[in-house]
Amino acid sequence: MTVFTASTAPERLQGKYSAMAVCWILGCGSLVAWNSMLTIGDYYSILFPAKKYHPSRVLTLVYQPFALGTMAILAYNESRINTSRRNIAGYTLFSASTLALLVLNLATSGKGGVGPYIGTCAIVGCFGVADAFVQGGMVGDLSFMCSELIQSFLAGLAASGALTSALRLVTKAAFDKYHDGLRKGAMLFLAISTAFEFACILLYAFIFPKLPIVKYYRSKAASEGSKTVSADLAAAGIQTQANQGAEDAVKPQERLSNKELFFQNIDYALDLFLIYVFTLSIFPGFIFENTGSHRLGSWYAIVLIAMYNVWDLIARYIPLIKGLKLESRKGLMIAILSRFLLVPAFYFTGKYADQGWMIFLTSFMGLTNGYLTVCVLTAAPKGYKGPEQNALGNLLVLCLLAGIFAGVALDWLWLIGKGGF
Repeated sequence: MTVFTASTAPERLQGKYSAMAVCWILGCGSLVAWNSMLTIGDYYSILFPAKKYHPSRVLTLVYQPFALGTMAILAYNESRINTSRRNIAGYTLFSASTLALLVLNLATSGKGGVGPYIGTCAIVGCFGVADAFVQGGMVGDLSFMCSELIQSFLAGLAASGALTSALRLVTKAAFDKYHDGLRKGAMLFLAISTAFEFACILLYAFIFPKLPIVKYYRSKAASEGSKTVSADLAAAGIQTQANQGAEDAVKPQERLSNKELFFQNIDYALDLFLIYVFTLSIFPGFIFENTGSHRLGSWYAIVLIAMYNVWDLIARYIPLIKGLKLESRKGLMIAILSRFLLVPAFYFTGKYADQGWMIFLTSFMGLTNGYLTVCVLTAAPKGYKGPEQNALGNLLVLCLLAGIFAGVALDWLWLIGKGGF
């Protein structure tokens, strides 16, 4: 068994870029299933007519209570849960749920109705549970590692949206002229997503824990009292007891409680809540149902979603440029509150303006969403020991999911006066 000592400390620099690439793929995998649902919203709006079922809003609303409730339980018990098993369980559930969507559609021959709709909602609830397992687990796991890894994971989250949007445009164009082409494109799309999720299981289980930089930071966290990484280190052949003498180790102290961590970082928690309250009050319900008809026709909503996802991805790399990262706690709050000025802009643009202005607004929303998310999550975990950083990462993801849930609920307000209830 390998003994982790001070002489192995330079290993924190080994495999950094490989770890960043793996984190990017894992980030992509943690949202590719849900983004698959969003990007085939045009198909579901035909299968389940919007005036009766409101799939773009209802499916999102079903997803969020499962994600938020599961995340609350996991955040409370974070210190007693094996992080690796949690993440593997999450990716496995994602893969199985995406496959279940495909099987459900094949079993019903692509027919709509109440039965298939309830089945789809049930599967979406499983997506929510999987999201809580993976997103909170990965952010907590990466919070005690270097900031580049968590940035790569967050960029992967956005990349899942951009890649699924691009793939959806390709499959829609490829099958557009075929009989039942919209359904065939959606099924191919779900099959690819299922395969990708399965690949993430293998990547996280067999590649990620063997990277030297991951071994280093997990061992350091164990020396600071973390119990969530012990099984991973034992499997990798590292004696965590030897870490007590490592030059980078911190003497174990009594860790802060979740309540203390929350109140010390309440502004960061509120930041994430407000970022996603605004974003989800617009995206995707307003995009699909309140933007009117324009020259792009059935492509319009797909183009809007693609533009949001592309700019969300680009923005998550901006903080890597020194001088462009916003780190001021007061500055972050001002920037986040300023986004709410876009609410009337979306209303009047959707009601009176041309499609070009809506594309611009949606792109800007994606840009600010990605940039501010990375700024908050890379700044917040600093100054704490490994176990506290893991706990704080879980608490911040809980606040993020609470913001998503509140935003999804507020999104229904756009239907007032539309006769759509």
